[in-house]
Amino acid sequence: MGMHWGNMATNVRGVIIYSLSPYEQKAFAGAISKGVPNMFRRFKNQVFRVAPPFIVGYLIYDWAIKEHERLLRKNPCDYANDE
Repeated sequence: MGMHWGNMATNVRGVIIYSLSPYEQKAFAGAISKGVPNMFRRFKNQVFRVAPPFIVGYLIYDWAIKEHERLLRKNPCDYANDE
């Protein structure tokens, strides 16, 4: 048939397709004027929802590492009378 997948129905009645050439689009239109303030707004809205679990998790992790290191050390009082 010589037709490629996706181009089999070239003449479809009643379907209108609109498209804009990629050469006529601006890829970063409004990236600085709208994107950066939007990024700060989203960060401000989500930081108090995301940060506390990470802070608590870090504090628990730090405590566990320090406690593990403390438990690995030998007690010098146990060996005071050894000669």
